[in-house]
Amino acid sequence: MATRALQTPSTSNPAGDVSPGDGVQAVLWDMDGTIVDTEPYWIEAETQLVKDHGGTWSEGQASALVGQALSFSARLLQEAGVGLTEREIIDHLISRVVEKVRVDVPWRPGARELLEELRSNGIPCAMVTMSERLLATEIAAQLPEGTFEFLVTGDMVEHGKPDPEAYRTAFDRLAEDRPGLSPARVVAVEDSLPGVTSALAAGVVTLAVPHFVPLPKDPARTDWTTLEGRTLEDLNAVVRDTAVRGR
Repeated sequence: MATRALQTPSTSNPAGDVSPGDGVQAVLWDMDGTIVDTEPYWIEAETQLVKDHGGTWSEGQASALVGQALSFSARLLQEAGVGLTEREIIDHLISRVVEKVRVDVPWRPGARELLEELRSNGIPCAMVTMSERLLATEIAAQLPEGTFEFLVTGDMVEHGKPDPEAYRTAFDRLAEDRPGLSPARVVAVEDSLPGVTSALAAGVVTLAVPHFVPLPKDPARTDWTTLEGRTLEDLNAVVRDTAVRGR
């Protein structure tokens, strides 16, 4: 898949990038596990698909796919005995999850409230997900218009998370209309190891809110247990604290 040339944000936070009064300029949001608790829907679809092809699917195998690119997931499902092409597997899984969210969107605590506060304060947000556009637009449509300036989905990039391409693409697109945008003041909100790895490699401030799979400690990022009750000022503090650690 052809992609445009990407700018590469600095992976450090020089002292001059953020001063004590500076705060967040934009927020990049993962979707599955961060905005919505769709991981059980994915796991149910994966388990049933493997079962339909005569195999078994363990909790450990399911956990290994959390946050990964769908092409990666499809290859592991093939190894588990699913006799379909990568594209057929991806289409099948997405269709099953879309069916579920059309009945019930399982929102993560605090996500909608924080998104609304950011929107009301003029802080631009973008969705950066490895789910494809069909599912991402289904979720985005359940939020107030203007919640996201745009979506970066798994079918828009050549290299999925943990590669930094998706977050670099989102940053570059935001920066086109915002010449002063700094990666040291753009926060990525993630729940998975592939996601935080991608965001850190892209050079943006990284906030982890682990959910389905625990994350190893990493001093390069900030960890919260939940988004519930969190505010714009909390995100401003994350930006400032990350800058202090980078000095």
